[in-house]
Amino acid sequence: MTVASAEAQPLLQVRGLRMHFPVTEGMIARRHIGDVKAVDGVDLAIQRGETLGLVGESGCGKTTMGRCILRLEKPTAGEILYNGIDIARLDRRELVALRRRIQVIFQDPYSSLNPRQKVGSIIGEPMMVHGVEKDPRRRADRVRELLSVCGLNPNFADRYPHEMSGGQRQRVGIARALALNPEFIVCDEAVSALDVSIQAQIINLLEDLRDKFNLTYLFIAHDLSVVRHLCQRVAVMYLGRVVELAECDELFDNPLHPYTKALLAAVPVPDPAVEAERAFQPVRGEVPSPINPPPGCVFHPRCPLAIEQCRRVRPELRELRPGHWVACDVVS
Repeated sequence: MTVASAEAQPLLQVRGLRMHFPVTEGMIARRHIGDVKAVDGVDLAIQRGETLGLVGESGCGKTTMGRCILRLEKPTAGEILYNGIDIARLDRRELVALRRRIQVIFQDPYSSLNPRQKVGSIIGEPMMVHGVEKDPRRRADRVRELLSVCGLNPNFADRYPHEMSGGQRQRVGIARALALNPEFIVCDEAVSALDVSIQAQIINLLEDLRDKFNLTYLFIAHDLSVVRHLCQRVAVMYLGRVVELAECDELFDNPLHPYTKALLAAVPVPDPAVEAERAFQPVRGEVPSPINPPPGCVFHPRCPLAIEQCRRVRPELRELRPGHWVACDVVS
């Protein structure tokens, strides 16, 4: 049984998702020489009203997976079921209606907003494109309402992005995501470009908005402390695959996969005295290339628990504890 099939009526269900980018060589006669396996067989399910955290080091496939769910990339293989509809197979026209229900908050508030548009135009444009609010006056009122909901002065509608701070810009990005009354929002490193004090404000805002509008989040992040504060469940990715999935407190208190343990052990402790006494052992070696991932378990070249079977057999996610799934045949 897969993780996805174990969940009852999820809002979003991912089955066997793969996203491979072709690698070619040659200037005239281009020749296919391989594939970058950014996402390589992922099963996930997200319940309505839930926040699922997706963590892992840079290059593990988190953002690519988010882009596939948004259909900014067409998956190589697999299913993405949104309310039972496989959006991986929808054409461009069929996707238009879906865009209103699935939105995104981008990582960089400095590059994700058009510097030539005022804030009111940035937030109002989605409503105009989708025909949600055709009357300009009512659209302007809705923009001011969204700014207020996101903790900004409604008069900011007349400002340009360069006249605002990074935290204020990210609030504008959140208001834009809310403009179409979505059900599901992909937060792609939504706070990683902000100062720590501003991060806390944005996280609290996202939490309040989730409760107020019954939103569902896929929260992609590096910062594990942020993930623990906001998310109900956490999926850990490594080299295009999910290696562990569990309730948030369960995963942080009882990590089972060797990679998850190493990831949590690398989180610094605020107390210098405690930090100085920690016996941290970094993971050996480097992350293998996604063009040529190792056979069997993708983590086995760096894993302290690896046995011969790990080099030959790819482990599938299995439920070792209630709701705690691990892709490792060694731990129990």
